[in-house]
Amino acid sequence: MSFPLLTATAVVPALGAVATAAVPAERRAAAKWLALAVSLVTLVLAAVQLVRFDPDAKGPFQLTESHAWIAAFGVRYDLGVDGISVVLIGLTALLIPFIVLAGWHDADPLETHSSRWRPTQGFFALILMVEAMVVIAFEATDVFLFYIFFEAMLIPMYFLIGGFGDRAGERGEAESATQRSYAAVKFLLYNLVGGLIMLAAVIGLYAVTADQLGSGTFSLTEIVQARAAGKLEFATVTERALFLGFFFAFAVKAPLWPLHTWLPNAMGEATAPVAVLITAVVDKVGTFAMLRFCLQLFPEASKWATPVILVLSLISILYGALLAVGQRDIKRLIAYASISHFGFIVLGVFAMTTQGQSGATLYMVNHGISTAALMLVAGFLISRRGSRLIADYGGVQKVAPVLAGTFLIGGLATLSLPGLAPFVSEFLVLVGTFSRYPVAGAVATVGIVLAALYVLVLYQRTMTGPVAEPVREMPDLRARELAVVAPLIALLLFLGVYPKPVTQLLDPAVAHTMSQVHKSDPQPAVHVNDAHVNDVEAAK
Repeated sequence: MSFPLLTATAVVPALGAVATAAVPAERRAAAKWLALAVSLVTLVLAAVQLVRFDPDAKGPFQLTESHAWIAAFGVRYDLGVDGISVVLIGLTALLIPFIVLAGWHDADPLETHSSRWRPTQGFFALILMVEAMVVIAFEATDVFLFYIFFEAMLIPMYFLIGGFGDRAGERGEAESATQRSYAAVKFLLYNLVGGLIMLAAVIGLYAVTADQLGSGTFSLTEIVQARAAGKLEFATVTERALFLGFFFAFAVKAPLWPLHTWLPNAMGEATAPVAVLITAVVDKVGTFAMLRFCLQLFPEASKWATPVILVLSLISILYGALLAVGQRDIKRLIAYASISHFGFIVLGVFAMTTQGQSGATLYMVNHGISTAALMLVAGFLISRRGSRLIADYGGVQKVAPVLAGTFLIGGLATLSLPGLAPFVSEFLVLVGTFSRYPVAGAVATVGIVLAALYVLVLYQRTMTGPVAEPVREMPDLRARELAVVAPLIALLLFLGVYPKPVTQLLDPAVAHTMSQVHKSDPQPAVHVNDAHVNDVEAAK
């Protein structure tokens, strides 16, 4: 029996979470180092997945594992990775060590509230538990197995948002706790409602397979193969209803307008590392699931819903960017910018072109890195000043030039400056959209202009101009903080000029998805000179 690499990649952080939580209360430092060590071991396992993955191999999934689980209901423990999932697992495993390092002191006891214990062990244990659940969600090829972890990851995230919120600002502890609780409950309720609707669709999918195949199944591979062989057919109304059940849950997680309103609250009240965990890791499960489940299980319904989804994507792009322009809170600005970026990702997915979907999958990776860089540097800035308000800053680049420089690079990546990683993915999304939906592509380009506006205005107001009195003694980035930011900046530069290592893994999986929805790239119109036609006719 071969080594269960996929299981190990999820089990290691889960066991690490238990071990971290069990560290004695007075051994906070030991809990931090243990969490960091576990995240690095998980990163090694994810790297082994990337090395063992063959982009040229035939078949949709590799490194597969399959075991009976609840046989009576057709539920199996089926795992497998394609190019998209193996890259997103790598992204998750890469970001967690930086999240742990960035949050090194975020759960330490509050000196001003010595009677209140912030359980350091619990904070890092919850981060590792989220990692384990996200990894197995990316690996699951059984729909029911995916659903379990798609929903289960909400619980540790709820406690991370509500129990370990941002300390910055002049609000009292009671008001801060109230706002954190509100944000955590809103996050949980939105996602639970989406999950319950998806559960109804999952049960409906099982009922259809049981009726037509003789025994119900949740296996993605079996369902896709049965449909290809003509053994399983969905009535039009049934397929559309099931698609909407799945898509609604994924749109909440993504988040797509108008189901996005939980994100600014959650990111605003969470610590910067937890905000990165939300938008750079957890939310990617939603857009990933659109590719893996919506398009492959319900191809005809996906094409039927495409016009409406494109409109929602465009609204997300423009709405998120416009609200980012008007924000006074740094973290909420980044949250609204992320809503705009997720609009680009969904636009690329449902453009139904190779360039669009390749750009969307690459965008998931690049957005994760760029948002992590910008938000973590913003977190370092906020922790120094004790305020999230843009107006409370000014002239930071004169007293902390390294902090200001890394903040600028993170911001330029967010606006997709050529030479930085997000530019390549955003360009592919727009090219892929233009080729099939030129009007949608033209509208989406407005989001690029707005992104330049909110990023450059943010930098101008916080980093340039006269030095604000409260930031005169602000220290520059420390060694631990540089260890967090420098690798992310290096990745943004490397993938900005040489994205091939990632795209060569993603492209075969994108081609497979396109084949499942029976879509091919539109062919460019051929314009023939009339005189040339006449010459040809005369020759005949």
